[in-house]
Amino acid sequence: MSRFVDRVVIHVAAGAGGNGCASVHREKFKPLGGPDGGNGGRGGDVVLVVDPSVHTLLDFHFRPNATATHGKQGQGANRDGAMGEDLELRVPDGTVVMTEDGEVVADLVGNGTRFIAAEGGRGGLGNASLASKARKAPGFALLGEPGETRDLVLELKSVADVGLLGFPSAGKSSLISVLSAARPKIADYPFTTLVPNLGVITAGATIFTMADVPGLIPGASEGKGLGLDFLRHIERCAVLVHVVDCATYEADRDPLSDVDALEQELARYTPSLGGDLADRPRVVVLNKIDVPEAKELAELVRPELEARGLPVFEISTASREGLRELTFALGKVVEDYRAAQPVQEATRVVIRPTAVDDAGFTVVEDPENEGGFIVRGERPDRWVRQTAFDNDEAVGYLADRLARLGVEEKLAKMGAVPGCAVTVGGVTFDWEPSTPAGIAIMMTGRGTDARLERNERIGASERMVAKKARRAPGEYGDYAEIGDDEE
Repeated sequence: MSRFVDRVVIHVAAGAGGNGCASVHREKFKPLGGPDGGNGGRGGDVVLVVDPSVHTLLDFHFRPNATATHGKQGQGANRDGAMGEDLELRVPDGTVVMTEDGEVVADLVGNGTRFIAAEGGRGGLGNASLASKARKAPGFALLGEPGETRDLVLELKSVADVGLLGFPSAGKSSLISVLSAARPKIADYPFTTLVPNLGVITAGATIFTMADVPGLIPGASEGKGLGLDFLRHIERCAVLVHVVDCATYEADRDPLSDVDALEQELARYTPSLGGDLADRPRVVVLNKIDVPEAKELAELVRPELEARGLPVFEISTASREGLRELTFALGKVVEDYRAAQPVQEATRVVIRPTAVDDAGFTVVEDPENEGGFIVRGERPDRWVRQTAFDNDEAVGYLADRLARLGVEEKLAKMGAVPGCAVTVGGVTFDWEPSTPAGIAIMMTGRGTDARLERNERIGASERMVAKKARRAPGEYGDYAEIGDDEE
């Protein structure tokens, strides 16, 4: 037996970026040809995609964990690592994505709509990309960033033009079954409908959808009965139809009190997508008039309902009386509602430039460490994650980046002294202004490598020898070709 699931919690994890490669080019006559480490590949994203062939969140109920693949590490010879593959998760039309706190982060409506639920980590740069005039032969590479991990709540809110509201056993399932090809479960006991049913209805040139949702009882807005499981599926509806049972045998119920109870629950409910259900058009359907007592009661309460400004229709799903008039009336209301909606504009990208006085980081005193400081900012945190702390030169490179950003200057202004504890990206350092980039680099100048300078001199002399010998192109490798080009 198939199950309908309209609310799940999923755990998504994007792929981590691959590490950069620290490599030196080597070949005949040129043992140290300079840095040639490739960049790491980017991690894969976790993407939610609307698929009209999917009608439930059942798959996520059994498999709530989703992880994308990681990027590959860079390699020598300037070969970048392969990127991780994106993981696409198919969701029904009308899926709302929320945080665990209830904040709506995406409303997925329309075939093919995409939302990146977790973004893959960036790959680390190889030493070839880190080379510069001041740092000719970097002996390190940057690490790949971890992928984003999130816990998200998925809720399915039916996408329908008309929503049927009513007490249990009011005849909602019977109504949608006679107006469309939908075949919901119909029985003579309350709460027969446990899941929404959608039907497509044609009224002349107008085609619209109708949703039969679980029955409503007083207190539904507070979660009683099927409560919010019922109410969330009418948030998108253009028209709300009150289906009233005029043949009920309950002594404390009548059509007027039923409509009042329905309106009271709608007024108390706050849609998570915003808006107000009180603004939606209403239609009252007095059902089961094939029963003589029910028909008399319908004729009795109809004037009072119309006095409230509500369109009223008397129908019978058993004898099919009044269904044609109701169908065309609903089609007209749906068309009017669609025409009143604003025209959807093309997606616009809003660019918000960074403020002129925004340094990209903040420095605050560490409340748990006397005399210490905490540096916060997206870039400093990312740089710390990219740093291999077992490499002195990489640590020096991190210090250079932080200094260029202005962190050292800011720390000095706030009273930081050498040796005080400074926390950046969750890592605590003993602060030393202008931290050197390792002993080996200090001996020959930061960012330089004596081996590379020597290799340049050796390479020049070897090319001159090859040129004088007039070697044939390609006979002794690439250097014969270089000599020919120089001629």
